[in-house]
Amino acid sequence: MKIAIAGTGYVGLSNAVLLSQNNEVVALDIIPEKVEMINKRISPIEDKEITEFFQTEELNLKATTDKKEAYEGAEYVVVATPTDYDPVTNYFNTKSIESVIKDVIEINPKATIVIRSTIPIGYTERIKKEFNYPNIFFVPEFLREGKALLDSLYPSRIIVGDKTVKAEIFANLLRDGAFKETIPLLFTNNTEAEAVKLFANTYLAMRVSFFNELDTYAEVKGLNTKDIIEGICLDPRIGNHYNNPSFGYGGYCLPKDTKQLVANYTIENIPQRLMEAIVDSNTTRKEFIAKRVLDKLSTINNQQSTGTVGVYRLIMKAGSDNFRSSAIFDVMEMLKPFVKLVVYEPMAKGDEVEGVEFVSDFDEFAKRADVILANRIDENLEKVKDKVYTRDIYSRD
Repeated sequence: MKIAIAGTGYVGLSNAVLLSQNNEVVALDIIPEKVEMINKRISPIEDKEITEFFQTEELNLKATTDKKEAYEGAEYVVVATPTDYDPVTNYFNTKSIESVIKDVIEINPKATIVIRSTIPIGYTERIKKEFNYPNIFFVPEFLREGKALLDSLYPSRIIVGDKTVKAEIFANLLRDGAFKETIPLLFTNNTEAEAVKLFANTYLAMRVSFFNELDTYAEVKGLNTKDIIEGICLDPRIGNHYNNPSFGYGGYCLPKDTKQLVANYTIENIPQRLMEAIVDSNTTRKEFIAKRVLDKLSTINNQQSTGTVGVYRLIMKAGSDNFRSSAIFDVMEMLKPFVKLVVYEPMAKGDEVEGVEFVSDFDEFAKRADVILANRIDENLEKVKDKVYTRDIYSRD
């Protein structure tokens, strides 16, 4: 069957590749350069499996900027457009989803619309009524940036916010494209599926915050963080994952999803303490990191908390090319009034942070920095490790 995908970020493109193994897929994007790259089988995002599939697999996949070409004749339209969190409204900006729905209704009113963008709890049922279009359901995605296709091929679960035949067909399309043989499958209502997405990501953010606060305690008290973490994680109920200290959770999903969940509680006046504490904890961690960097500078520069701080990489984690909402940006803003900042980030254009100098040569960067701030470390930093401030223990996540 023909399937249209609206949006070719890591969610949309991984879905397009997965489904185009067995179906005709047309991916729609507003950026002509991305469309051209996809049609030339060059991945516009950093994802090892997508790059490999483009080179080795026969995919029935075409990208376009033409809405009609994408939507006409499609049985399913998968919406994977961005829904950034708006701090003014304290809500996800869902205008891109509504724009897609409007276009689909005009061009192909028989299509089933599957929302895979992250949305507020209760959104799908509301939008179905607003557009008087019942053929919409929500299917949450659980994909990691940099490993989106891998997570699509080997999904932890498939959850569909609908219990109709069309929902079952779509679930089977996802399952047929996957390599994993046994995949847990759950059909719920839309609102429960939306809640699963936000609560799951907030739990992961809570885990990140927990190990970061553990690390804060250990650093202040002069204790060995790694020994404490490994002793805790030997308990199988806790497990050895999402436990590597960082400068805070960041990236595209966790910051906005945690804030949206808090907003859902607040708007409906539902009591909570933990959800808001997770968001606050992340801010506290970044403030602590900034203070420790200034303390390190003070030690180096005879009690003066001034000098040059080098920021090594803006990306959130290894294997990603994305630094949207990276925790390092907030730390940099906290340091700006006190120090000069220079950044080494090969993936950046050099204008991502106002008032900050980008240095393309690593040796020059390392020479100029009094302290090097690194959320995640790699072999490049080995020769200047005496300058490096990091909380990374395992060089992962």
